[in-house]
Amino acid sequence: MKELIVNRLDYARIIKCINDAKQFKSLSIADADRLLKELNSAKIVEPTEVPANVVTMNSIVKLSFLNTSKSIQFQIVYPDQANIKENKISIFSPVATALIGYTVNDEIEWLVPSGLSKIRIDQIIYQPESAGDFDL
Repeated sequence: MKELIVNRLDYARIIKCINDAKQFKSLSIADADRLLKELNSAKIVEPTEVPANVVTMNSIVKLSFLNTSKSIQFQIVYPDQANIKENKISIFSPVATALIGYTVNDEIEWLVPSGLSKIRIDQIIYQPESAGDFDL
């Protein structure tokens, strides 16, 4: 399995969001465990050490579905900032959980209602760390 990279601030904030969501029962145990497993398998680095090709919180990502050639673009945000009309997807969503810490050109299997789909990270349009936005 590929080593994921997560910045220290994102890691701490996501863990806090998971704990809050578990307390208020707004996130299932299974979803919380899946995200925690991803986070705990990651290499935690300082925000200034994150390579520009890594998907981080607040990144705007362009993906392709390899089985349909469809592509989408969205921003990965914290749950309180999620807004589907603005293409802002919560880190608690399965696709965001699947992408965090991966890099451009990585291919990831993602379970969608219609079955297993394979997605590829085509481009990171915006990544806070590479833009010097370390406090988002």
